[in-house]
Parts: sequence; structure tokens; C-alpha cells
Amino acid sequence: MRKTTLDKDLKKVGRLQAATMDLSRQLAMPGLAALFLLAVAIFAVTVVAHGPLGVYLIFAALIAGYLALNIGANDVANNMGPAVGGKALPMAAALAIAALCEAAGAILAGGDVVSTISKGIIVAPADMPAPDFIKVMMAALFCAAVWINIATVLGAPVSTTHAVVGAVLGAAIAAVGPDVVVWPVVGAIVASWIVSPLLGALIAAAILAFIKWAILFREDRVAAARRWVPLLMALMAGVFALYLLTKGLQRIWRPADGLVWTIAAVVFGLAWAAAVPWVRMRSHEMENRRKQISSLFVPP
Repeated sequence: MRKTTLDKDLKKVGRLQAATMDLSRQLAMPGLAALFLLAVAIFAVTVVAHGPLGVYLIFAALIAGYLALNIGANDVANNMGPAVGGKALPMAAALAIAALCEAAGAILAGGDVVSTISKGIIVAPADMPAPDFIKVMMAALFCAAVWINIATVLGAPVSTTHAVVGAVLGAAIAAVGPDVVVWPVVGAIVASWIVSPLLGALIAAAILAFIKWAILFREDRVAAARRWVPLLMALMAGVFALYLLTKGLQRIWRPADGLVWTIAAVVFGLAWAAAVPWVRMRSHEMENRRKQISSLFVPP
């Protein structure tokens, strides 16, 4: 059957609509990024840019905004990719959680990182003018942002922390020389890049091995899940509370050690008390299959 002129015209309109949608998606992200940088510039000009160094602050805010966009684009994929890929979270929920936690982490727990980057790994000479030091740090931030941007576009697996530390070291050495670098601190940072992933892998492997041994490989998996899943959820909540109290919130609240462990224990108990009925309800009439039991781990 020959296509009518109307069918051909409708097909052309459909292709035009598809092309328009594709172009809109391509322009949406750069447009939102430009609006974000404009908001950063307006904020810097109207709120914080005062004094003789105000112009530096405006440019630094713009560079920081550009760097923040690239860190978000890179880190969100690293942090939330497994949750989305494992179908534990939909994309929209993952983006919302990532945006909230990235911002909260920077605001609440970012002080130590800022201190280390700005003062810990390099020590500016006493006779170095403040504007020169500001230019060095701005150059480092801009170089780190460009490198992370390029790596993100190419899909290269890079670390934003490595990029920022490397950029600060490179800018400082180029401007003053290697004597400004505090090499013991740099060595400790590099060692943490090696030790932290290894410890994380070992702990994750140990937890997975325990889950398989205690739950998934048992004859009655449902009963085993009702016994162990609440404890694992409570352990997760308790450890996270312990981290927040000792590290995440220390710039706004530093409780005594005894209070820290007491609060962590209370959080552990509350999480266990809430998890027991939840797991029992979710596992009611659940099939004794590994796939069904594994679904209990998705929400936590």
C-alpha cells in the first residue's frame, strides 16, 4: 500500500519533534549550569565581595562554582551509580539524595578538607603577598575543574580529590618551588588513597561473606533474615551515627567520647527496634529464595 502525502508529512513532523527534543536535552544542562554560575556571581557581588580583595573573591566564587558542577557530575556517578545500577534507587531519588548529601557534606564536614588543602599540604612563604597566594589557589582550582570536566566528558575514571590535591601541588611548585610542599602530609594523603580502598574492600567482602553464610546459604533463609537483617541495619545506623558525631559534625558540635558512644548505642537500639517489625512484615509469606531474601537489603 502506497503511503499518502499525509502519512509522509506526519512522519516528517515526528522526526522534527524527535530532533527538537534531542536538541533541547543537549542545551538543557549547559543552560542550567550557566544559570547556576550566574547565581553564584550575583551572590558573590551582592553578599560577600567587600574590601580590596573583593574582585578576587568574585572570580574565586565563579571558579568554585564551575568546580562544584564538575565534582557533582563526577562524584554523583561514583557514589550513586551502584545504587541505580542495582535497581535499589530510581534515578530521580538518587539525584535528590546525592544533591542533599553532597551539599551537607561540604557544609558540615568540609572544614577539615578546606584546612588541609589550603594550609596543610603547602605553606606559603612569609614574604608572599596575599594576592599572589590567592592567584595560585585560583589557578589550582581552575586546573582541577578543567581536568575533571574533561575526564567526565570522556568517561574517564578519575578522583576529584586526586585532581584537587595534584592541582594545588602543581600550582604551588610552579609558583614558588618544591620547598613550599609539606611532604609528610602529602605522603599521608597518598597513603590514605591506597589504604582506604583496601580496607573498604576487605570490610565489604567480609560483610558479604557473612550475609551469604548467615542468611543466603541457610536452609531456612526467611528465618535467618528475620534474625540477622535487623542487626545489620542497626549496625549500619550505629556506625553512621558514630561517624557523624566524631567527624561529620565536629565543626558545629563536639560531644565527649562517652556521649558519642552512648548516642551511637541508642541509635543502634532504635534502629534494631524499628527494623525487627519491618523485616517481619516484609518477609511475611516470602518465598524461601535468594532473590526474594536479597530484596530485603534494597531499602536500607
